[in-house]
Amino acid sequence: MNRPTTPRHDEPPAARRHSTLITVVAALVVLIPSLWGFSGKFAEFIALYRGDVDGVFAISPIINYLLASLGFFCLFGWALLHGMFHDIEEPKRTMLENEAQLDRATETRSRQHG
Repeated sequence: MNRPTTPRHDEPPAARRHSTLITVVAALVVLIPSLWGFSGKFAEFIALYRGDVDGVFAISPIINYLLASLGFFCLFGWALLHGMFHDIEEPKRTMLENEAQLDRATETRSRQHG
């Protein structure tokens, strides 16, 4: 069965700006409360570490928070620099094009053998 492939159309600049704006707003809605909670917990750990001799146990969570945050930002920066967020629709189009090619190849083989 031949499936029609959809032609590839680039988004108009206005639509791209609109989707970028929506993405930035959504990221801020998620990241600002997360940063607020992270900062509060981090400040609690620092206060606990400075205020009590027994607060030395707080060093481990502080280091874990810092390393996890650093790892996240490094991966996020790497993804941005390598264009991972440039065109999130491309993998979908590529998969559909590959499927259509495989369908055509299968159909051609079945005609030759049948």
